[in-house]
Amino acid sequence: MANQENITSSSVAQGGNSQDRATSQSLARTPLYQMGVELKARFTSFGGWEMPIQYSSITQEHHAVRNTAGMFDISHMGKFTLQGKNLISQLEYLVPSDLSRLQPGQAQYTVLLNQQGGIIDDIIIYYQGTENTDTQQLVIIVNAATTDKDKKWLLAHLDTKVVQFQDLSQSQVLIAIQGPTATHHLQSLFKTDLSPIKAFGHLETTIWGKRAFLARTGYTGEDGFEVMVDSSIGIDLWQSLYNVGVIPCGLGCRDTLRLEAAMALYGQDIDDTTTPLEAGLGWLVHLDTKGDFIGREVLIKQKAQGMPRKLVGLQTQGRNIARHGYSVLSSDKVVGEVTSGTLSPTLGYPVALAYVPAQLGNLKQQLEVEIRGKAYPAVVVKRPFYRSNNRPTN
Repeated sequence: MANQENITSSSVAQGGNSQDRATSQSLARTPLYQMGVELKARFTSFGGWEMPIQYSSITQEHHAVRNTAGMFDISHMGKFTLQGKNLISQLEYLVPSDLSRLQPGQAQYTVLLNQQGGIIDDIIIYYQGTENTDTQQLVIIVNAATTDKDKKWLLAHLDTKVVQFQDLSQSQVLIAIQGPTATHHLQSLFKTDLSPIKAFGHLETTIWGKRAFLARTGYTGEDGFEVMVDSSIGIDLWQSLYNVGVIPCGLGCRDTLRLEAAMALYGQDIDDTTTPLEAGLGWLVHLDTKGDFIGREVLIKQKAQGMPRKLVGLQTQGRNIARHGYSVLSSDKVVGEVTSGTLSPTLGYPVALAYVPAQLGNLKQQLEVEIRGKAYPAVVVKRPFYRSNNRPTN
């Protein structure tokens, strides 16, 4: 799932470590903050939190996730549990995805929409099942900087007379373990067999006698799990994973990993002015199989009349990196803007995401990107830029 703030090489350079960098008292810290200090991580402000941006180097951590296993402290993410009557049908009105087909132990990546069809946030809904015929329970994970906004939106549109809403954002540790050997390392700590869990599958189990929520999800394009536990044992879990060889990773490589996999970053690639159709998230929009939802008429109109713009993948040459905010050109005219860009550590060449007019968004379309006042060639390419061979099936 996406986060909200731009992570770039420049922000890494400005980060500094906890010993030589003044930190605003308003920034929150996760229960794993001190572990990062002990590992000499470099920190930065991210979504209202002071978060590790790197422990060793972004490139080393990136390759660890692609080749072995890395772990991320993502405790800053918003974490909600909901329980109540007809909960799924209530949530159906807030998202364009058909939630009625979810079975217990399955999850849906989707988006909250406003009346204009814009994306309030991208979220994951984990359906845990029913206690009786109509009382359902689920977990929702949202982005850090939008936690309060999402909470208010959900509470404003759900029937709180029959829905119990609990915000666990501050009390729970969330650790992402990602990479080809992630499951192997995690299994060494859990008695529950993790192998049957499919992509976007999840379950509740225990570790050291305490509750643990495990989901086979992530934001890297690799296989792996996200584990939510009480803060009282989160530090022990992090230390245990470190002891079995899982590499601590910061948000810097999390950004390069997700960009290679063409996963959207909220606040850059998607926001409340972009529709899921424009953002290439049309697979989340199930107009034919569900009823009314907020923003439906806008999406129907866009689908019928076509979109004015679309998010595309771009590739440039050499070390000409198209970064966030750079202009996209066609015939010497500005036609779009780069939303995310980096030099791909896995592929060895620069990749980027950008919004361009729909008619200029076809594969192999030749464009240019303005970099430091000079135009450099760019070509529209297929997304994702990188696809792992290790990802599990649904």
